[in-house]
Amino acid sequence: MTAIALRDVRLTLGDRVVLDKITLDITAGEFIGVLGPNGAGKTTLMRAILGLVKPSQGEIRILGRPATRGNPAIGYMPQVHGAATLARLNGWDFVASVVDGHRLGLPLMGKAGRAEIERALDRVGARALAQRPLAEISGGERQRLLLAQALIGRPHLLLLDEPLISLDPRHQAEVINLVKSLQRELRITVLFSAHELNPLLGALDRVLYLGSGQAALGTVDEVITGPVLSRLYGSDIEVVRLKGRIFVMSGGHELEGDGHRHDAGSSHSHRHHHAQSGHA
Repeated sequence: MTAIALRDVRLTLGDRVVLDKITLDITAGEFIGVLGPNGAGKTTLMRAILGLVKPSQGEIRILGRPATRGNPAIGYMPQVHGAATLARLNGWDFVASVVDGHRLGLPLMGKAGRAEIERALDRVGARALAQRPLAEISGGERQRLLLAQALIGRPHLLLLDEPLISLDPRHQAEVINLVKSLQRELRITVLFSAHELNPLLGALDRVLYLGSGQAALGTVDEVITGPVLSRLYGSDIEVVRLKGRIFVMSGGHELEGDGHRHDAGSSHSHRHHHAQSGHA
């Protein structure tokens, strides 16, 4: 079954064409790494799948139906979630805040709602975080709670918008391994956007690379090549494979990860933006 289908899709922000004439199919149950330079359209594409951005041309279908807002089949993990506002909540309340129509606060709920929250916390190994204030938990622990939020409602499709930002390599690996295990166990489709390919190499089935308004979807060997990436970056790109890692180079400089390295002591708030902000 096809989980996501795009047919001749054009996505625009204001007067700027972010993606143009994109046609692709993502099969149910796939783990797709979504990559590309800043502004390539990773967040915009996810917002379009969520029905928050309407294509100016073409059609997007999710599990055989047109993309619409509030699709319960989709779980979404944004880059940032109003952290300052939510710091006073504990882990349970944070996850519970999406149960009642995705409104922040402490919704009243019955037994079924509470059971759903407990199930989501257990799925991501976060039951111990339920009573801890968000202000006192680490970045990796917060990502587990965001993932628990995304699992509320038992979605068939998970959209994860750069969940590795600001995490050190150990916590990055923990998040990727957790998402991969959930994908296999729950048989869900995952779109996992990132700035760097290497952390995802052992997890993804295919890669969706965006750039210059275009997209390339395929295996790593099909997409991560000099000719394909040169087209997407609009400049000469060299791909170097060394000891199980892949380096995307331009003029002797590595492109992936530049300016996006983890920093355990920083929230990188200057790079974060809310999914509703309209950035690409």
